[in-house]
Amino acid sequence: MIVVCDASTFVSAALKANSLPERALLRAVNLPNRLLLSQAIENEFREVIFRRKFDRFVAVERRQRILDIVVFAAERVEPTETVRECRDPKDDKYLALAAAGSADVIVSGDVHHLLSMHPWRGIPILSAADFLALP
Repeated sequence: MIVVCDASTFVSAALKANSLPERALLRAVNLPNRLLLSQAIENEFREVIFRRKFDRFVAVERRQRILDIVVFAAERVEPTETVRECRDPKDDKYLALAAAGSADVIVSGDVHHLLSMHPWRGIPILSAADFLALP
């Protein structure tokens, strides 16, 4: 399964060990699944996860380890299509990556924007729990 994970899933995975988002992210990076990553999304993950406000919740080392797993395991795809379909324009990059990489699913914790678009162009947009429930 070809997977795109948004920043809410990534950050939740990094902040809480053994959480549903962490289990979903680890499933996405392990075969037979393939996690897609663009430079724009890596940049967002990197910027968000090292915000000082998270320092009191989890060590920088754990956040770095989760980022390293994603960066190492992900398949790089750079979208060529500009997508402007999400109510939050910052989330259009996930849709563009899903389209460019022929994703089978987008995993998101963003109830107000991405999850409310399910399905998008035939691509399911699922919570971490719903993704984990897939066969």
